[in-house]
Amino acid sequence: MKLTFFGAAGEVTGSQHLIETETGGRFRLLLDCGLFQGARKASRAKNESFECRPRLLDAVVLSHAHIDHCGRIPQLVAAGFKGPIYCTRATADIIELMLSDSAKIQEEDAAFLADKLGPDDPSAKPLYTLDDVRQTMRQIEAFDYRDEQTIFEGVQLRFSDAGHILGSAITELTIREGTQRTRLAFTGDLGRRDMPLLSDPEPIEAPDILISECLYAGRTHPPPGDIKKMLATLVEQARQRDGRLILPAFSLGRTQQVLYFLNELWNEQSLAPIPIFVDSPLATRLTAIYRSQTDIMDDDVQETLEDDDDIFKFPTLRYIRKRDASIALNRRDDAFAVISASGMCENGRVVHHLRHGIEHPDTTICLLGYQAPRTLGRRIADRDETVRIHGRNYELNATVHQLGGLSAHADKTDLRWWFEQVAETGPIDRCFFVHGEPEMARDMAELVDDLVERHDAPHAGQSFEVEPTR
Repeated sequence: MKLTFFGAAGEVTGSQHLIETETGGRFRLLLDCGLFQGARKASRAKNESFECRPRLLDAVVLSHAHIDHCGRIPQLVAAGFKGPIYCTRATADIIELMLSDSAKIQEEDAAFLADKLGPDDPSAKPLYTLDDVRQTMRQIEAFDYRDEQTIFEGVQLRFSDAGHILGSAITELTIREGTQRTRLAFTGDLGRRDMPLLSDPEPIEAPDILISECLYAGRTHPPPGDIKKMLATLVEQARQRDGRLILPAFSLGRTQQVLYFLNELWNEQSLAPIPIFVDSPLATRLTAIYRSQTDIMDDDVQETLEDDDDIFKFPTLRYIRKRDASIALNRRDDAFAVISASGMCENGRVVHHLRHGIEHPDTTICLLGYQAPRTLGRRIADRDETVRIHGRNYELNATVHQLGGLSAHADKTDLRWWFEQVAETGPIDRCFFVHGEPEMARDMAELVDDLVERHDAPHAGQSFEVEPTR
């Protein structure tokens, strides 16, 4: 068996790992096919071509619907990949929205760059189109957690709940080569324990080979309960100030977490009764998918649903769909809160809300997670005296809060717990650390060194020959 790591190897984005076996004839399977994200020029160069030879791939297995894990699948299809794409049912529902949104943004960016640089400039072409997304969806084969499927002669696939976002999965492959059998698992992105909505990441039987994320192997997140209390405080402060509370939030995962907390506060009669708006068409559509999939959520959700038939709706909450209604929010002179994408304030409707509110001392901006360098969110987090929005400088007079406890990624305590649970069922012979920069992989090596027989931190393009172990 040969493993080659084409993305999220020595870095965080662009998840893409190739497995090649000789079982029942040569079989080539790709784990994830994610978009490289970051500085436009550098990420474009990485995203423009494939090293995995798309036409020769037999299948893709997708861990979850975040763009850095699924965002290049339509491009893979456009390059000639014709095989099945395996994922959970919830992931199948979500990626149609995520990939369509990505294609739309790319087509709009390409049109803008074509006017600026000329239609023949390579950057003035989208990586894929909506037609490519439609074809991608025709190749999807989805099934439930713990429902083992034979996907090729001698290859069985099973998904377990990763607890990261709705539908996220730990991939478990059983591969038979002649009389020998190898169990290989890929964590995808592991979630945290005791977070709202989702079940804890599910321990699995110890695999022979484990490909594991290591993003927060050196960090401990604050408890989620503190976030709920702070949200209640910020909404109350907006009411007292007769001002606005702006919450930039990622459409997938983060928005639904915040809404669940706010709904709990309302049910507890602990939420100030000011209007709260979700102003993101994509977040609204994704929340509808979450609403339709409550049967796979955690026990707290099931208990809440006994008395509350909609965990994403309460009397003061309104979903904004039309552009005119979004614009009208900034003409309001009463207290309100708005949850809007994007999470790092780089694009989307939240940028307009920030432009209208950032200079007012009665505005509060609540950043709900990590803000990457050089983004508008980072400049707000750093409390720069002035920030540039839509080509104009604005004074940062608003109050700024940062809440980091909503991360959907396992931290060092969660990772250690999960590895201990797995190791109790047997030895982990070989582990590869991905989805993390080199220092994160070193943290991971220290964290689980006593639980795995051998570990490596591959770099982009590196291959490993792995012998069957049983």
